[in-house]
Amino acid sequence: MPPASSALPVAVIGGGITGLTAAWHLREQGVPVVVFEASAGAGGVISSLRQDGWLHEAGPNSLLEGSASVAGFVDALGLGPRRLYAADAAKNRYVVRDGRLVAVPASPLGFLKTRLFSWSAKFGLLGEPFRARSPADCEESVSDFVVRRLGREFLDYAVNPFVGGVYAGDPNRLSVRYAFPKLHALEQQHGSLLRGAFKQRNPTGGPRGRIFSFPDGLAELPLTLARSLGDTLRTATRVQTVRRTATGWEVVAGADGAMRTDAFSAVVCALPADALAELHFEHVPGAEKLAELHAIEHPPVVSVFTGYRRENVAHPLDGFGLLMPEVEHRRVLGTLFSSTLFPGRAPAGHVALTTFIGGTRWPTLTQLDDTGLRHLVGEELGSLLGVRGEPVYCDVRRWPRAIPQYTLGYGRFKKLFAKVEAAAPGLHFGGNARDGISLANCIESGRRLAQAVTGRPAA
Repeated sequence: MPPASSALPVAVIGGGITGLTAAWHLREQGVPVVVFEASAGAGGVISSLRQDGWLHEAGPNSLLEGSASVAGFVDALGLGPRRLYAADAAKNRYVVRDGRLVAVPASPLGFLKTRLFSWSAKFGLLGEPFRARSPADCEESVSDFVVRRLGREFLDYAVNPFVGGVYAGDPNRLSVRYAFPKLHALEQQHGSLLRGAFKQRNPTGGPRGRIFSFPDGLAELPLTLARSLGDTLRTATRVQTVRRTATGWEVVAGADGAMRTDAFSAVVCALPADALAELHFEHVPGAEKLAELHAIEHPPVVSVFTGYRRENVAHPLDGFGLLMPEVEHRRVLGTLFSSTLFPGRAPAGHVALTTFIGGTRWPTLTQLDDTGLRHLVGEELGSLLGVRGEPVYCDVRRWPRAIPQYTLGYGRFKKLFAKVEAAAPGLHFGGNARDGISLANCIESGRRLAQAVTGRPAA
């Protein structure tokens, strides 16, 4: 590991949120860096688009302030005063059952009253603390885990729509150990989800983490990081080769055929799985096996941002949004009530909705053209929310390979990262293919990478 005073900088490959965060933490510890980003701008999938009074998040829509390190990071960037927490009006979370929106219960009394679950499912939950935990070395799908502990109805109307909203994935194929490690740990550590959740409850009675964004959208985060890095961030610069040498590392990178080779003390790879699988390594034992990362499934997802006049939407939109269970056989994964969630997302007298289509559930629907997608969304929102007429604004964003799926057997990829790192000290891997798919996971991954380089805790 290079000391803070090392004359050679650290190469950070990938200018998404993980790479930018790692570079910022390294600089805070006095370690010089160079960040390589193949695209024309930094930030990866984070993209906030403002037009004609509308603010559309083309990628992630919010950030969970679920840990002190994430909160402290935002404050250290000077963005603390610009936080926009989710509005009180967005406190409801809706799930569709029998074609109607039902609020997810937020209290024990609400759980007893809700029609989201039958009485048999509610009473069945009482037996959860007495069900045996699975063996520690057993790997289960999310579906098998939930049915075993909570019952089929909770899978269908709680976990399945949640998985569709988070992963755009299939709980029958996702590994609970890797896709939802905290859920797996609750059973292993406490023998019961309910008992574990009770022991870990917030003693203040308030939320464990709050959702937030910024007035100009989440893009404020990578833009602030990029400005802080200055000319050490090299955009439109593709890395061709990472080479281990007798004294450290070399990176061959450039644009339009004009390549240059620079020496570095360490290399941080914060790339998506596909890009990392294509990266050429020299003198790194086992690195050729990184080509196997192409096997990680990334289902296609389309987000359709639509704006309507307020009077043309019957539903009060008094919530975060709606999630769609697969058993409802509808053509959308869910819809965010974007203009309820944060102010400034729609002009006065209008509302903004962001609808997600595709995933492992309906991949072929992402092949529709923009007109077809707009028509599909209009039909679904008309039935679900009482939307009338055409939107006054519409923007379609396509992600052909959207979210890495932590499927059964995903541990082999985790082991591959660790094996290559062990064979080549000074080489470090992070990002959503290794450390979790959420924006908060990626920020934590960047902090972990910086700590791995220096051997010192990152702020």
